[in-house]
Amino acid sequence: MTRDAKASPAPRGGASAKASAAARPPARKKSQLEDQPFAEFVPGLLIPAMAQACATHGGSAPTLQLQEASMPVVGGRCWQIQGELPGPRRFWLCFEKPDINSRKTFALAESGHEPSLLEPFLIDEKRVSLALLVARLVQRLNGQKWLGPN
Repeated sequence: MTRDAKASPAPRGGASAKASAAARPPARKKSQLEDQPFAEFVPGLLIPAMAQACATHGGSAPTLQLQEASMPVVGGRCWQIQGELPGPRRFWLCFEKPDINSRKTFALAESGHEPSLLEPFLIDEKRVSLALLVARLVQRLNGQKWLGPN
């Protein structure tokens, strides 16, 4: 036996592997919560999850509502979740389009004042999940020391 014969492995049955793969039905794509239409996802899942997450941080649950309105600071219509916490402290999570994966901005205002700054929100995320939206919103509000005892 030569060295070349030892080094090259025996060919595998590539044709039979391809045939068995073709015989299998295609894998079903898992249905994800985030694939629901925006108008169902936000009021049905996102808003209740946000309220619950804020309440678990020791504060009271915010008043939240979804509406199409003028974007804080810069104007222009957009879909937004408007929230209000006791104080009254207000915040806005704005969606450029009725899609949770569209560009998002965040604004907030202390009692008696109008928002003066519009911040990009989750700009590095290509695919946004319910858990990510809720966690980052809670993180942002907690950073303001608006949730629970800090």
